[in-house]
Amino acid sequence: MRVLFVKLTSMGDLIHALPAMTDASKAIPGITFDWVIEKSFAEVAKWHPAVKNIIPSSHRKWKKDFIGSIKNGEIQQFVRDVRKEKYDLVIDGQTSMKSAFTMMFTRGLRCGLDRHSARESWASFAYQKKFFVDKNLHAIKRLRLLFSQVLAYPFVDSQPDYGIAHIKFAPVKFALPKPYLVLVHNASWQSKLWPEAYWRQLIILANRDGFHVVLPWGNQAEKERAMRIADNHPNAEVLPFCSLSQHAAILQNSRGAICSDTGLSHLAAALNVQALTLYGSTSIQFIGTTGLHQAHMVSSFPCKKCYKQECNYQNQIHADALCQLTMRPDMVWEKFKNKIRF
Repeated sequence: MRVLFVKLTSMGDLIHALPAMTDASKAIPGITFDWVIEKSFAEVAKWHPAVKNIIPSSHRKWKKDFIGSIKNGEIQQFVRDVRKEKYDLVIDGQTSMKSAFTMMFTRGLRCGLDRHSARESWASFAYQKKFFVDKNLHAIKRLRLLFSQVLAYPFVDSQPDYGIAHIKFAPVKFALPKPYLVLVHNASWQSKLWPEAYWRQLIILANRDGFHVVLPWGNQAEKERAMRIADNHPNAEVLPFCSLSQHAAILQNSRGAICSDTGLSHLAAALNVQALTLYGSTSIQFIGTTGLHQAHMVSSFPCKKCYKQECNYQNQIHADALCQLTMRPDMVWEKFKNKIRF
């Protein structure tokens, strides 16, 4: 059976889809997937053994310059790539208007969530077969349930298997200190960022207990933040720019990770890396890191789980999200040490 899977972005959401593919592979021997995915995250799809072909999209780029992308032929080529093969089934794992628009060009029975359970209800009109999955479930379980209904196999509510934990990623080509922890300090929302001063205090606590730390980054702003955090700390090292596969190798070989709620925290979970992830504006109920050796710290601030990108508590913008400030470095370090086996 050949299935086309449409899920474009973001990194954490893409990793959430991997257990559903593992379930399907176990239930239906020989099933293969092609994946329509945002070009910058295509490595995620390549890791899973059931994925055979990647159809990269550049939706983020096209959104910024739609006319230019038509003039240079990028969008037309993408449509040709999507329509090139006919599939037994096509599954929308994102259920947004953006993914639903992509679904309309595919060749195969289009399947997705109904209007009561889709992320954006209007997306459901793009599907020929629609299924209900409770919105109040974790994103991973929702995808696993969707796949089990579309592909008609019984759902087993087991520990999610991402299918990538045993991959031997290519070693990085630079030296890493030992033993080291990964501090995932970056996040796409200001409200998810733990204060820089707190990360600096955490580095001191890690040094006291004999650990080096490394700080990854993905863009110039994150690099500058990492450099500020690591400044004057001899046990802290800002990594060079790394691919997603290199980040995976670095996480695999670490003694553990302390993370903001961002894509790399979900990668750590998928790799069974010992990790503690900090939650303020978002909820572990729906998107919490899931896997072996995962721990969470949830803010005690009254308006946590607001799902706002900036902290505007009492109609005032706060540079550091107030929910993040309640999770002090000493509390984080103690919970990390208590939950993680060194």
